[in-house]
This record gives sequence, C-alpha cells and structure tokens, in this order.
Amino acid sequence: MSETSALEPAVDGWFTTPADGSGDDPRLIGAQCPACRTYVFPPRPAGCPNPACDNDPLDQVELSSRGRIWSYTENRYAPPPPFVASDPFEPYALAAVELEEEGIIVLGQVARGVLAKDLKVGMEMKLDIDRLDNTDTTIYKWVPA
Repeated sequence: MSETSALEPAVDGWFTTPADGSGDDPRLIGAQCPACRTYVFPPRPAGCPNPACDNDPLDQVELSSRGRIWSYTENRYAPPPPFVASDPFEPYALAAVELEEEGIIVLGQVARGVLAKDLKVGMEMKLDIDRLDNTDTTIYKWVPA
C-alpha cells in the first residue's frame, strides 16, 4: 500500500486500513453465521447464505488476507461512464481468490502491472489496499504472495 491511509475507502466496511488502526496487514470484513459457521463477503447483518440454515443475524468478522486463485480474467476495455477509468486506460486482471481459512471465493482486481499472463490457478495471493485510479478513494486488490 502506498500513501493511502488518509484516503477514504470506496466501500465503507468492506476492508480494514492502517487508518483503522489495523496495522500494515489489511483484512477483508465479512460476516459469519453463528449457527452454522458459514461465511459471506461482502458483509451483511442478516440472512445466512447457507440454504440449509434459517438463522437471521450474522456476526461481522475479519476474514483471511491470503488465498489461492480459483479463476481469473483480464479486462482489456475501459468501462463506460459513470465508471472511472485511468486515462489512458490500462488493462488489468481480476482474480477470484479462495480464502485460505474460510473457503469462500472473493473476486477482486489484481495489482497494477500484473496481467492474466502472470497468473495461474492455484497461485497464492494476498490482500493489499491501493488507490482507485483518478480518485481519492481506496479499494482492496489481490497481489501475488
């Protein structure tokens, strides 16, 4: 992470930052059902995602910061307005990462400069926080571990 602690997260409550007092190790914030122990990301206050469980309130929890690539792709086209894109647009990779401890899959952008040709299924990744292009906000990203 580079100079992002004073910036605002793009989506409040989805990840920790050093500004939260979490140190240098960012974590995703998810939820867990207290009845069946099923995890979910992004976090939500109620509605267990397990179809075999009818528990309603969920507990907010910090999730793993490491996992392995389950799948990946590359975005080679700038998104249309109102979405913000770098100018000039630079292709970027997206990775679906299976979290090490929880076993859930979290989709996220991969760090700048890492493209699909640099990735492979099973590759270990870790969470990082970075500035969203052309904005004063931060997002979580996956980086090779």
